[in-house]
Amino acid sequence: MTKKEIVKIISEQIYLPQLKTKEIVQKTFDTIIETLVEEKRIELRNFGVFEVKRRAPRKARNPKTGDEVLVDEKFVVIFKPGKEMEARVSDLMLKKEKNDQ
Repeated sequence: MTKKEIVKIISEQIYLPQLKTKEIVQKTFDTIIETLVEEKRIELRNFGVFEVKRRAPRKARNPKTGDEVLVDEKFVVIFKPGKEMEARVSDLMLKKEKNDQ
């Protein structure tokens, strides 16, 4: 799903013009990013937690040549889903297993 599709769905559900909805969605994303940069963590109840973690430098392999390469340390965003999201995704798996039988 794309941001454009998200905007369209929300716009239809709350009866706002797509342009206004797009602005709200973008501001939400911008705020999440800004919070991660400043505070390194954002918790969205019933959705999950985004957190900035430091990934240590490491040795890796170039898949084409097999040569060893050094990968510098970097900061990455990790996401841990909330209980509600995990439960709903687990339900997907149960439904799939039922349909496969």
